[in-house]
Amino acid sequence: KFVKTYSRNIYLYKAPLSKSLLLVPSALSLLLNLLFQHYQRFFTYNLKAVKEDFQVWRLVCGRTVCLDLKDTFCSSLLIYNFRIFERRYGSRKFSSFLLGSWMLSSLFDLLLVEAVQYSFGITINSLPSGFLGPVFALFIPFYCSVPRVQVTQILGHVSITNKTLVYILGLQLLTSGSYIWIVALSGLISGMCYNSSVLKVHRVICVPSWVAKVFSWTLEPVFSSAEPSSEVRVGMGATVDIQRQQRMELLDRQIMMSQFAQISRQRQQQGGMINWNRLFPPLRHRRNANYQDNRQSEQEVLPHAEVSEEQVARLMEMGFSRVDALEALRASNNDLNVATNILLQH
Repeated sequence: KFVKTYSRNIYLYKAPLSKSLLLVPSALSLLLNLLFQHYQRFFTYNLKAVKEDFQVWRLVCGRTVCLDLKDTFCSSLLIYNFRIFERRYGSRKFSSFLLGSWMLSSLFDLLLVEAVQYSFGITINSLPSGFLGPVFALFIPFYCSVPRVQVTQILGHVSITNKTLVYILGLQLLTSGSYIWIVALSGLISGMCYNSSVLKVHRVICVPSWVAKVFSWTLEPVFSSAEPSSEVRVGMGATVDIQRQQRMELLDRQIMMSQFAQISRQRQQQGGMINWNRLFPPLRHRRNANYQDNRQSEQEVLPHAEVSEEQVARLMEMGFSRVDALEALRASNNDLNVATNILLQH
């Protein structure tokens, strides 16, 4: 029953802006590196030309397309992972965040370069090109609003969570160039400024409603993705036992996430330690014969919380069905962030 939600998480359903950011800059980067190398000078992020010659157009070209294919690959993977914010907030609010962080990070780039030159005497004429400032800015809402769920452990001490891979990609992007740390720092600062409720930047820098409507009429049909099929796809020659095992694994993961959300909330309210071995027995001990008994016992343990219709409507706007939204909200004790993470992860 969670296969449809899982397939929506894999593809770019309900995320046309993320899809356009994946396709257009990546295609331009490949063309500039493979076929049109002589045009790369127009997309160089040359700060000296911006400050001395007032070539403002370099801010647009230099901060849109990556000239390094490694940066293109890492930033594309990060945008693909951050597509959850477009589903959660909508394309207009997501585009407003990208626009605001893009404008603020360009300002902070100039300020940081001047600060480095004044403090250390290092003259920086150019910075790494690409849509990197908003990508680093997205780490702020990712850190603040996406719950951290432990997936496994390495050597019994190092925890691997659902956010580890994203942080590793960000670290890889951060170490790809000599002065990319300036772009990363300006992006993080702009993300904090735009995400702050004190500065109210999101009210000043936002995409007007009429602009959002124009783009929804013109570009959204081009970059929109059809709803993926809810059928479970398995490899060639797969047997019925393999299909049954895959369905059981999906349901087991959903049960574990539901238990995690419920017990975490109870721990916050009551305190105390959690017996994880009792709570999450190894999956290999579960068999088809006693699977229904396990499902019945889980339903008895988890109480049915009062569900808000407003939060159900918000989850349905993201593309989830009403049944899945109700079950996720009950499992998370009506916590919208936890319920959204359950649905997107599984």
